[in-house]
Amino acid sequence: MELAFVFPGQGSQSLGMLAEMATSTPLVVDTFAEASAAIDFDLWELAQQGPNEKLNQTEFTQPALLTASVASWRIWRGQQGALPRWLAGHSLGEYSALVCADALDFTDAVKLVRLRGQFMQQAVAPGVGAMAAILELTDAQVSQACEQAAQDECVAPANFNSPGQVVIAGHSNAVQRAVDIAKSMGARKAVTLAVSVPSHCALMQPAADALQQALQPIDIHTPTIPYINNVTVTSENNPIEIKKVLTQQLTSPVRWVETIEQMVKSNIAEIIECGPGRILTGLNKRINKSLKYATLNTPDNLTALLGEIK
Repeated sequence: MELAFVFPGQGSQSLGMLAEMATSTPLVVDTFAEASAAIDFDLWELAQQGPNEKLNQTEFTQPALLTASVASWRIWRGQQGALPRWLAGHSLGEYSALVCADALDFTDAVKLVRLRGQFMQQAVAPGVGAMAAILELTDAQVSQACEQAAQDECVAPANFNSPGQVVIAGHSNAVQRAVDIAKSMGARKAVTLAVSVPSHCALMQPAADALQQALQPIDIHTPTIPYINNVTVTSENNPIEIKKVLTQQLTSPVRWVETIEQMVKSNIAEIIECGPGRILTGLNKRINKSLKYATLNTPDNLTALLGEIK
């Protein structure tokens, strides 16, 4: 069976994530301990005990989610789970994919994504930026709404998540204007999101510049498993180019629909979401209903998948 693994981004975190997994294997706590040592902060305690407000702060969300995804992957491979043909990650999840493809050292990645979160938070003052979800308009209509709403400010599509679900980002006032225009165009729902950072738009350029500098001393290797990046929706092998797309990712939209479509063209039969939650699984089902989908975040999920996929 042709298999792909995908890794979630921000929004998939929750208190108690991977707690069930941790009761059945020490790999979970060991992986979190490795990450905690890298940034001198107890990520496992935060992920299990909170406070939730701190877990949802992007500089902590990013390393916690990456660690949870990598722990799930290590459990899968430790049980001789099959190697996938493709890897991909949604935004932050791209770093998880690179770690699991042996292209990026885990401790380097943990430090890097914490910095990434700090850079993103510092790039835009509180209240200046916003994001909104637009439902049941075409991609072209959402782009048109953003163009009409801009008025010399920034607002643009940030996540092409599934057909009829596009997230936009930019200056708060421009995002609100785009929401109003989208409603007038017949959007079933257009609502601002409770986020502190307007990700994947031009306002993130200061964060991208800082990330570019932070990436310079990091060793990145050719992936041992092909991964599809968010920016060009291609399988990038050159370490220099990987650093470039990771930098561009902060100011570019996440092209998730095209990512899954690319996997479908490659005859992938099943996509496994590796990490907390099932947000990507829900999106993927709306993109293509013909594939099999599963999540890998509980002992029962693991047992079922190991029995099914040889």
